[in-house]
Amino acid sequence: MGLVRLKIRELAKEKGWTLKEVSDRSGVIYSTVRSYARRPAMTTVDFTAIHKLARTFDVTIENLVEILEE
Repeated sequence: MGLVRLKIRELAKEKGWTLKEVSDRSGVIYSTVRSYARRPAMTTVDFTAIHKLARTFDVTIENLVEILEE
């Protein structure tokens, strides 16, 4: 199983948004957004949340997710 990281902080910074604003705009629960933004690596993620976040940032899922290890 691989490791991934979500580039939430970087994308939010580019937009000038806080993590709370990302949560409000995406409909993803704040604690989930915060958790994903803080983790340096994850093995599992909620695909629905990733899809919502990618749409919110107007990027592809490939641009939101960084593959650290396959």
